[in-house]
Amino acid sequence: MSAPAALRALTGARQGRDRDLARNGLPVEPDRSQPLPRRLLRSRLAWLTLVMAIAYAVCLVLLYRQVVPDQEVPGGVSVGLGRDAVPIAARYAAITAIPLSLLFLWADRFRPQRFWVWIMTFGWGACVATYVAAGVNTWAASHLSIIGDGDPATGARAAIFVAPFVEEAAKGTVLFWLAILMRNAWVSRLSGIVLAGLSGAAFAFVENILYYGRAYRYAARTIGAVPPEQALQQTFVLRGLLTFFGHPLFTSMIGIGLAVALRSKSKTVRVVAPLAGFCCAALLHMSFNTAASLLSTRQQLFVLIFVAVPLVLGLVGFIVRTLFKEGRLIRTRLGDYVRVGWLEPDDPQPLSRLRTRTRALWHALFAGPATFLATVRLQRAVTELAYLRDSMDRGLVDAAGQRRERVLLEQLRALRSQAVITPVGHPTYPWQRLRRGAGRRAAVAAYPPPAFPGPAGLGGSFPAPGAPSGAPGPLGQTATRYSEVDPSWKPPGE
Repeated sequence: MSAPAALRALTGARQGRDRDLARNGLPVEPDRSQPLPRRLLRSRLAWLTLVMAIAYAVCLVLLYRQVVPDQEVPGGVSVGLGRDAVPIAARYAAITAIPLSLLFLWADRFRPQRFWVWIMTFGWGACVATYVAAGVNTWAASHLSIIGDGDPATGARAAIFVAPFVEEAAKGTVLFWLAILMRNAWVSRLSGIVLAGLSGAAFAFVENILYYGRAYRYAARTIGAVPPEQALQQTFVLRGLLTFFGHPLFTSMIGIGLAVALRSKSKTVRVVAPLAGFCCAALLHMSFNTAASLLSTRQQLFVLIFVAVPLVLGLVGFIVRTLFKEGRLIRTRLGDYVRVGWLEPDDPQPLSRLRTRTRALWHALFAGPATFLATVRLQRAVTELAYLRDSMDRGLVDAAGQRRERVLLEQLRALRSQAVITPVGHPTYPWQRLRRGAGRRAAVAAYPPPAFPGPAGLGGSFPAPGAPSGAPGPLGQTATRYSEVDPSWKPPGE
């Protein structure tokens, strides 16, 4: 076979393996022999990220032009938020959005998603979902509201019967796209909760800006009303403190349904579970809007304490339980590789405990960038390996999983010597290294120069016995002393 024919055969075989991996939803290792710019230009995810970033920017600009400036409508002028209210409202909205998003990212610890996935999910909820929901809700309110002016806040029927389905569909669309593009990363229900929570927190962030800005602008334009800042703070207490959990809680139902579908082999479950998750999210959202629109303040407080708070605590308990469950699953699946000799017997325990993994990353952080990067890559590879083994055991992945399995095992073998697996003691912080280095320099300077032989032996750092401090020992042949002998001595009988 000629060289070109052999090259074509090799390329065809590699493309076939890549198609098998893609069919099973498994990642394909990039060709690291090519430069990074060429790999980015050939990456579909890189181009998709660029297109989506442009779409997010366009939706955000359109939403800004729709709600911030005053709009002329038939019969008058629709008052917008105003440019002066948006920065103030954004600061109050960030008080809730930032800690809530960080909390969801912290929960995604066993198999954290790529950074671009977090950004794309948050951007979708903040830009696309809010723009679509605002347009559809306004249109529905104009048709359903009897005394309202088209504003969703004035149409209770639109808030109860339209907004839950529209907003949950807008927030959950990105979850369906991610489930299609990277279903291998949805390894547990926790993955669905984290991504859904990020989309919901981003949606609530922009929606709170609209509500806070509307309260601020209304108080500023109304004679005899409370000061604008006070009106904004009252709205912040209601939406940012008492009911901040609403959107993330509702959308989490969709994430759980998708995660159940992706980890099941039954076609019925794969269809019913996402639909059930969406219906559950819309039902919870509808109940929340009904209570906010039709109940009195005392009744709303009763619903908040005895209905909403238990639901939130139940979701938190479910997340904690899932963390421990995933740890046991990783430990069990890594034990399969220990039994065949591909992993060390002591590997499953530290690599399946969140506390030990966190400590290992902390130790590696102060051991140098190379060690930290190797530790991160090893933990990601070993987690993917465990979940891949679980997928193969469930029958979700065919023989292509064995090729991905070999790649992960080779990565573990290459990273083991440099990564931190089982941290021991405390890490050496930079200031401790500087202090120890100064102490060693001072201690060495206090000793006299090395003297032979000295109590420390050859090359010791202590003076020889009987020699004055700092005096060098004998050098050359004078360092060897022989006992006195008779020069005329010879063996007897000679």
